[in-house]
Amino acid sequence: MTAVMVDGLVKRYGGLRAVDGVSFEVDEGEVFALLGPNGAGKTTTVEILEGFRGRDGGQVRVLGMDPGDRASGQRLREGMGVVLQELAVEPFLTVRQALRRNAGYYPRPRPVDEVLALVGLEAKADSRIKNLSGGQQRRLDLGLGIIGNPSLLFLDEPTTGFDPTARRGAWDLVRALTGGGTTVILTTHYMDEAEALADRVAVINSGRIVAEGTPQSLGGRDVGETRIRFSLPPGRPASDLPVAASLVAAPSGGTGASVGTGASGAGASGAGGHLEIRSDRPVEVLAALTTWALREGVELSGLTVERLTLEDVYLRLTGYRSGPGEPAAASAETEAAR
Repeated sequence: MTAVMVDGLVKRYGGLRAVDGVSFEVDEGEVFALLGPNGAGKTTTVEILEGFRGRDGGQVRVLGMDPGDRASGQRLREGMGVVLQELAVEPFLTVRQALRRNAGYYPRPRPVDEVLALVGLEAKADSRIKNLSGGQQRRLDLGLGIIGNPSLLFLDEPTTGFDPTARRGAWDLVRALTGGGTTVILTTHYMDEAEALADRVAVINSGRIVAEGTPQSLGGRDVGETRIRFSLPPGRPASDLPVAASLVAAPSGGTGASVGTGASGAGASGAGGHLEIRSDRPVEVLAALTTWALREGVELSGLTVERLTLEDVYLRLTGYRSGPGEPAAASAETEAAR
C-alpha cells in the first residue's frame, strides 16, 4: 500500500520554481529519506506534504488524503506526527505536562509513560522544559512526534545535537516504529543516518529529484568503482604488485605512484608506501593481491575495501565543487539521473 504519492509537484515563488515537477512514492512501513542541500526544495516539499504550505501544481496524496484540502485537514493531522528542527513548546511546562497535553489532540495516543521510556526521558519527566539540555529537548521533540501513535511520521533532522549514544538510541526507536507499521519520511544532513535507517533515498537539487534508489545502489554505488587501500612494507615498491606493469608504476622520486588504466580496469596511486587501487573488478584484484602477499610473506597493512560512500554520491549528484575554479564534481551524473 502507498502511504504518500507525489506526482509532478510544483511550487513557485515569483519567477522561481522552488519545486519543479517532483515525483515519488512512499510505501507503508517504509523509511524514505529526502536528501538535498539547503535551498534545494526539500523543506518546501515536506511542508506541502504536511499540509503547512500550498502547491501550484501536481498531485499529492498523504494517507489517501490531499493535504491541501482543508476538509480533510483534521483527519490528516490525527494520522501523522511531525518532528521539527526546533522545539515549539512553552518552556515552563514539565516534560510530562507537554506530552499529556499533546496526547489529548489524538484519538488513540500512546501512554505518556511509554513515550517517556521510548525517548529516554523518564528521569526528566517532572523537569521543566527550559531546564533540559539541547539533546534532551530533541528527545522531547521525538516524544511529541510519536505521542499520537501516528501512521506517518515526519522527521526533520531528528538527531541534531545528540551525542553518539543518543543518536543510536533514536535510530533504534525509528526501527521499532517502522517494525510496528509506521511510515517515516526523514530529512537529514547525516549520510550515515540515511544509510542506517532508510529503505530508499531520493536526492533533490534545484527543485528536482536527481536520483532515487536504495542507499546501497544510489548513483550506481553497487556497480561503481571500488577503492582498495593498504600500505606496503618499507623497501617494497608499488611496481612489485601483481597487476599489469602498465597500470602501476614505481613511485616517482619515492613520493607516489602514477594512475593508469588497462584491461583489468584498475588504477593505483599512493605516497609514502600508502596505496590506493581503484577497480571495477575488485574480486580479481583482491585475489591477485592476497595470493601474492601470502606467497611473498608480505603484510598488506591497513587493508580496506570500499565502494563510493553515500556521501561521495550525494556530493556528486548535488554538484559539489572540489576546488576553486573546478567544474561541478559530477554534473554529467546529475543530468543522466534526471
